[in-house]
Amino acid sequence: MPPTEASDVEARGRPVRMAVGEAVLEGNLTLPVGARGVVLFAHGSGSSRFSPRNRAVAGVLNQGGLGTLLIDLLTPQEEERDQWTRQHRFDIGLLAGRLVGAMEWLAQAADTRDLRVGLFGASTGAAAALIAAARQPSIVGAVVSRGGRPDLAGDALPHVQAPTLLIVGGADTPVIALNETAWAQLRAEKRLTIIPGATHLFEEPGALEEVARLARDWFLRYL
Repeated sequence: MPPTEASDVEARGRPVRMAVGEAVLEGNLTLPVGARGVVLFAHGSGSSRFSPRNRAVAGVLNQGGLGTLLIDLLTPQEEERDQWTRQHRFDIGLLAGRLVGAMEWLAQAADTRDLRVGLFGASTGAAAALIAAARQPSIVGAVVSRGGRPDLAGDALPHVQAPTLLIVGGADTPVIALNETAWAQLRAEKRLTIIPGATHLFEEPGALEEVARLARDWFLRYL
């Protein structure tokens, strides 16, 4: 499906806050006029809603007519503590629960409740996204993993019903093997795409742009 030209897209963004259990999460919601779905981002360890890489991908999705919600899965207090203890960044169950709460918020908000939800996960956030997709199959329409650790989703993988795209850099050898292991356990429609020459953070010229294009097309197809 061809992308929508940036000049044809009018997107409105706003900061949002949502209560998930005892935590209050902060995020940025951007909705193009006539959005065709909304993609919730699950960033990896040590990252945030201000991640330049995720913001770049989100911009391409917005130009394609998709809404985006970038959130911090940890509170500022948890993030500060995590810098010293690292107790939260690999707590995949906690991160998945926060994602489920954010999806429930999207399902209730007036401007997003009629939109199907996609999940875009990076690093450990990919595992959290897949667990959340397995828990909420009626809400999640598609999942994309960028340089992720989908293997950490463990027993949840066979229960994911949403079409799932795993994107890995061709030079990210250890993560390729982990993605191949996870891909074999997925039962939903799936694809593993390797971007030649790209390293874990897709910093090579054109690599992140290719990630964004692949993600946009996947979400437009299934949302």
